[in-house]
Amino acid sequence: MRSIASPFMVAPPAGTRIRTRLRLSAADEAVMWAAGEYLGGLAGADVAWRCRLGPAPDQRTVRKRTLTGGSSSRWAGSITRTSNDQWLRGMANLVDRRIALRRASSTIQRRLAVPVGQRQRRVRGYASQAERFAKQVRLQHLQAELAMVEGRLAAGRVSVCRGGRRLAKQRHTLKDAKLTEEQWRAHWRAERLFLVADGDAAYPLGNGTIMAHPEHRWCELKLPAPLLHLANRPGGRYRLACPVGFSHRGDEWAAQATTGAVRYDITFDPAKGRWYLHASWRLATVMPPSLEELRQHRALGVDLNVGHLACWVLDASGNPDRPTPHHPAGTGRAADQYLRRAAASGHHGGASPGR
Repeated sequence: MRSIASPFMVAPPAGTRIRTRLRLSAADEAVMWAAGEYLGGLAGADVAWRCRLGPAPDQRTVRKRTLTGGSSSRWAGSITRTSNDQWLRGMANLVDRRIALRRASSTIQRRLAVPVGQRQRRVRGYASQAERFAKQVRLQHLQAELAMVEGRLAAGRVSVCRGGRRLAKQRHTLKDAKLTEEQWRAHWRAERLFLVADGDAAYPLGNGTIMAHPEHRWCELKLPAPLLHLANRPGGRYRLACPVGFSHRGDEWAAQATTGAVRYDITFDPAKGRWYLHASWRLATVMPPSLEELRQHRALGVDLNVGHLACWVLDASGNPDRPTPHHPAGTGRAADQYLRRAAASGHHGGASPGR
């Protein structure tokens, strides 16, 4: 039987991320594509540099100095930071893959040790000789892949695919992915854009590269050095012609933009033909109450289901007191958002979506 783990408190979210649509003009789109593809090329060269270094020091100062001349110090900082994060994520993925391969190999080896059709304690042998032979072949493949993964980990060899390895593989299976070559190329081009600006509280509006004004509703970005001729604002900046604002958690974003750092990402969805601006920032650290403190009061038990929440009010002993129906209004994304926020906040009753 599975062991029951001890209860624990889940830490509150450390940050938040919101999104709004950018209704760009033709001129704005041309500038976004030019800047995103140029910076994407620099990001690709830098992540290749970082992967070649392997476990050696990341040389971020040297890499940033090299990129600064062709972009700016702020763009270079975002690019090198992203490359470092991608390399670390690649290493973590290799470690996870090694764990999975070891577990799979161990499971097959335990069952191979038991004769066909027999059982030794809790370990059951394979049902037939054909299945046993297939598993022996499978074990050889797993062990070969495990040796390869361990060799890559020892040498620090990490492969990073800008745009996503899954999307890259779809190029060879367009029929299964239900995509034409033109559609795939549109997705590939969009995923390899780089329009990411790290936040910095030392700059006005929390960012020195991409800035959005909560009150005046404008958004502008610092253009890289080769594209300064496209600027329509002083200092090599380009201001979008469309108004920009966040309806969801807009008050929180405005307060954060005027007092702290905000990171911005500009992305393009080729399926819908839409541009989006994402804003993210860190939340203040909040210490959750202890389990002992919570056990002194009534609590809300939530059972997550498809399309609705099943809630019970529990007494101090953990026994059900009364059921509380909790049905979201609407369907699709609004209902999903409602369920997530309700589960996270613990509200119950007649709350409406978005509250």
